[in-house]
Amino acid sequence: MTDTPEASPETAPEAALDKTFDPAQIEAKWYQHWEGEGLFRPERSDAQPFTIVNPPPNVTGSLHIGHALDNTLQDIVIRHERLKGKDALWVVGTDHAGIATQMVVERQMEAKQDKRANYTREAFIEKVWEWKAESGGTITGQLRRLGCSMDWSREQFTMDPHFTKAVVKVFVDLHKQGLIYRDKRLVNWDPKFRTAISDLEVETRETNGHFWHIKYPLSDGSGHIHVATTRPETMLADMAVAVNPEDARYKELLARGATVTLPLTGREIPIVADEHADPELGSGAVKITPGHDFNDFEVGKRAGFKAGDMLNMLDADAKLCQTQDGLVPAQFIGMDRFEARKAIVAFLEDDGLLEKVEDRVIQTPFGDRSGVVIEPWLTDQWYVDAQTLAGPPMEAVRSGAIEIVPKTWEKTFFNWMENIQPWCVSRQLWWGHRIPAWYSEDGEIFVAETEEEAQAQAGNKKLTRDNDVLDTWFSSALWPFATLGWPDEDAPLLKKHYPNDLLVSGFDILFFWDARMAMQGIHFMKEVPWKRLYLHGLVRAADGQKMSKSKGNVVDPLGLIDKYGADALRFFMAAMESQGRDVKMDEKRVEGYRNFATKLWNAARFCQSNGIVASTSIAAPKATTAVNKWIIGEVVETVALLDKAMADLRFDAAANAIYHFVWNQFCDWYIELIKGSFDDETKAVAGWVLDQILVMLHPFMPFVTEELWSKMGTRENDLIVAAWPAPDATVDAGAKAEVEWLIALIGNLRGAKSELGIAPGARLTAYVADPSDATRAVIGRNGTAIDRLARLDAIHFEAAPAGAAMQVGAGDATLAIPLEGVIDIAAEKARLEKAMAASVKERDSLDKRLGNPAFVEKAKPEAIDKARADHAHHSAEAERLAAALARLG
Repeated sequence: MTDTPEASPETAPEAALDKTFDPAQIEAKWYQHWEGEGLFRPERSDAQPFTIVNPPPNVTGSLHIGHALDNTLQDIVIRHERLKGKDALWVVGTDHAGIATQMVVERQMEAKQDKRANYTREAFIEKVWEWKAESGGTITGQLRRLGCSMDWSREQFTMDPHFTKAVVKVFVDLHKQGLIYRDKRLVNWDPKFRTAISDLEVETRETNGHFWHIKYPLSDGSGHIHVATTRPETMLADMAVAVNPEDARYKELLARGATVTLPLTGREIPIVADEHADPELGSGAVKITPGHDFNDFEVGKRAGFKAGDMLNMLDADAKLCQTQDGLVPAQFIGMDRFEARKAIVAFLEDDGLLEKVEDRVIQTPFGDRSGVVIEPWLTDQWYVDAQTLAGPPMEAVRSGAIEIVPKTWEKTFFNWMENIQPWCVSRQLWWGHRIPAWYSEDGEIFVAETEEEAQAQAGNKKLTRDNDVLDTWFSSALWPFATLGWPDEDAPLLKKHYPNDLLVSGFDILFFWDARMAMQGIHFMKEVPWKRLYLHGLVRAADGQKMSKSKGNVVDPLGLIDKYGADALRFFMAAMESQGRDVKMDEKRVEGYRNFATKLWNAARFCQSNGIVASTSIAAPKATTAVNKWIIGEVVETVALLDKAMADLRFDAAANAIYHFVWNQFCDWYIELIKGSFDDETKAVAGWVLDQILVMLHPFMPFVTEELWSKMGTRENDLIVAAWPAPDATVDAGAKAEVEWLIALIGNLRGAKSELGIAPGARLTAYVADPSDATRAVIGRNGTAIDRLARLDAIHFEAAPAGAAMQVGAGDATLAIPLEGVIDIAAEKARLEKAMAASVKERDSLDKRLGNPAFVEKAKPEAIDKARADHAHHSAEAERLAAALARLG
């Protein structure tokens, strides 16, 4: 099982394992050793490359349960590929997180009665760098606790000089190509931070609000048109009223070009035809404020309003300002938007223009960090022509150059890409990549990589640099290639590790990050950024609800690691990660996987105490006995299952395969079957099998497997850089059938005893009438195991004596086991019949409840889930008890 000749200082001749498995004692020790010895990326210059880039967490961040899932899956893949001998590179780093980081630093200043305004831009940025040096490494330490085997020797940061150089070059090149431009459009504006924010940073909440119904007078005095709004203050910037062209109520007004004179401002605005207006909703007329509503912006454009002419009534603090036409009454200027709302509603009521007010629950956008209501705001920003850049990634997915797993996400991907909007990439912050654009006094724009180049373009004109910075998603879109040395196209890592092999990502950033990486990667590298994109679900609370601090259902992964160990949490994540489904948090299962690690630990202690030590062979040892041939075949089958599951990115199937092999085949059966028979062959086979287990399980549970590997004997290298199993063996069908016959006999007999209340240790006698030659042979070769594990004194090849007997099947044989004198047959029948009647009654009652539409429609989801679980339990119990009665005849 060797890969490199270096010996580990941790690897020593066989050392006794502690009686108790304690994750805390081994995890920090092994991680420090791996990282210190450079084992996360051993020197393999001639090996086939395999590359993953880690979605860079915010430098301000702490490990949450979603990070734990995402990084566990990546680590499983990278450890698996490393064990297969590849030059496995897992790029790691953090994102500078413009708005989040600036907010953290400003909060610290506020706590000291200080503020950003007291500093120059350069001095404030220096403060941010100081914060990063002191506090910016929290999440990287937490990723280490999870066991992430990242290449820390090349840890990246999106504000590093080499990365900044790449960001600036991309901006300048896209601008030269006409793919970045400055435009006036609506953005999500955060009035607290005074910056545009992305859709991902907007959190929609339900708030209690109102629907105000207002009468707008027709300019010719012939009546009113009725509109309704949740934001009456925006009427100060209304530019039209829209009605559906097919709405018969308004055809006459449209035909004569009727207009409306707005209350308060006296602005005369047109009535326009647009399908945005729904005749079925209210009056069918909609007020249009293009400068303060995303839908209205599009209606305004269709009505012929240019963005530069659209009215703006709010300043950067969301206070009322004068519109371009000067018609906002002076008493409203400088008023907070919500105070203005109250004042305007009062005016409308006094003037008899407020028809009615409805209470409404309103979907309201909030800044996820600022906690204030977001305003759609018309402002000049920098935009990327996303529509042009989206074409090649769509073609890459269609052609298979990029494989999206699961495939069901392709439809969502195409739907978004085909309807993509210009991407706003400027942010009104100080921390981040400052936009490389300079302005002359006459408004001309000069874009260049340096100020010297911009000045050369401008000649003698005096220049002022753009104050804005780039959206952090703009820089992180370069992650697959800028982290490898681009724009130096001869960089060794870039040439070897681009394109990446795989990206593992939450589906929630498919558009914000994944799609943009595809755009930038294909545009600048002329190749896809990664060959496969794996999209996993969210980790939800046990009841299926989304985790949130407000609900109090957030789970801390570090707390779970403290309680159960990183291996248990990792295995839970893998076992529960089923393609296309969210993961429901279940602490009992995490505890169960800690117990799984303990079971393996105890099995290793048993092996060690019986002279079973580390194997020296990659190939399977020679085996002559059925049980040894069988367990070698089980290894062969498990390796094949794991290889297929990993190739298909079926983490749940992979975890399930290794779990059942370790727990059932190895611990429950193989160790039981070989007890008392530790000859040289069995020791060699058992030691080899345990080694295969440690290697196969290592990607999922790296800490316990490395510890056991080190304690089972002398090794030439650490487990992390061992070789993936290559058994060079086949499944022996005869041995498999023989051992499975034994397992069936022992397991079925133990189950039958339990059903009938017979003590597990009770010794019985069995009869087999007319056994096949195969059955005679199996029984003849395995008398000792049958005596010890099945607790049968004898198996007679004849019919059983008359009287009550239980029937137990094994292979093609049915064993009859007399019960006279073993149990009170009548009493046992009565007990079983009573218990079965109770289960049948409960099952049928639950069946009726679940079949009642009223219950299913009105009951809480958790009540329905419990009823279904109880129904399944009682159904199974009724079947079990019926089978037990049948055994008694």
